Amino acid sequence: MTVMENAFYSEGRRLARPDSLGQTYQLLHGRRDKRKQDLAWIGLVRPDEHEITSIASEFDLHELAVEDAVQAHQRSKLERYGKTLFVVLLAACYNDTREEVEFSELHVFVGDDFVITVRHGDAPDLRRVRRRMESEPELLARGPEAVLYAILDRVVDDYAPVVAGLENDIDEIETEVFRGDPEVSRRIYELSREVIEFQRATKPLLGMLDALASGFVKYGVDAELQQHLRDVTDHVVQVVERIEGFRQLLQNILTANAALVGQRQNEEMKILTETSIAQNEEVKKISAWAAILFAPTLVGTVYGMNFETMPELSWAYGYPFAIALMGLVSVMLYVVFRSRRWL
Repeated sequence: MTVMENAFYSEGRRLARPDSLGQTYQLLHGRRDKRKQDLAWIGLVRPDEHEITSIASEFDLHELAVEDAVQAHQRSKLERYGKTLFVVLLAACYNDTREEVEFSELHVFVGDDFVITVRHGDAPDLRRVRRRMESEPELLARGPEAVLYAILDRVVDDYAPVVAGLENDIDEIETEVFRGDPEVSRRIYELSREVIEFQRATKPLLGMLDALASGFVKYGVDAELQQHLRDVTDHVVQVVERIEGFRQLLQNILTANAALVGQRQNEEMKILTETSIAQNEEVKKISAWAAILFAPTLVGTVYGMNFETMPELSWAYGYPFAIALMGLVSVMLYVVFRSRRWL
């Protein structure tokens, strides 16, 4: 049996730590009619359906709630089955190395004289919760609802390091965006996904705590305990607001990053365009000079064909005429190219 903690309390003080669930049942049966402040607090870790059958039968747990507790993978919720309250919480811790929010499911059954916790992960540390309650017998004497409050308080307090980790990563991302890190877009997307998952885990707590508050009078919850639960609600509101702010901030950062990337691309295109224009100017100059040099080459080639019947071959001014013609054509081409700003 995956029983991690098993203790019996009366009026806020631990009377026994039974070696088996059977002994816990006997203590409850033997004292239920004598004391109203008796409490059995049983902690389970990843039980299967066979292991939890005994507890479900003893405390008359609803089969749907038991099925949820065994299979896990539930969202945060609060349901009431007769006199038993069933609560699903998602504890969180932040892995800064992988920049991931890691979740652990915690299922809590709360009855008139019992609290049963079913963990599917390492968080939260319920041993700290138990030590706190045992050190405050006045609070523990207020009944199972006090244990539920302490568990809620522990889960919500554990959200603070997650919020701090996310905030630190967002600050780093802002620096990377304006530094032009090419990998920052992927990091923004992944962190946005973690923020959304964290928001899905925490936001339902507001409705759950409102539902608890609405039943304070009906179920006779102690006034002092009501104030403690309101304090937890205030902390949850702060966490939810911070997470919503993170989500909007990441969206703004993603937009700013896209704008900066577009700006850098435009600058690169401008540089490429200017380079291309400069190259075209050089090509035009080279082409112009090639045309200028081609004209005298053409004339010289014609005059170098050495045909006897060629006109002006015996003319005394034939050579000067050919030279003058080459120069004239070259000057004309130079003037034309210059007027068109090719040179």
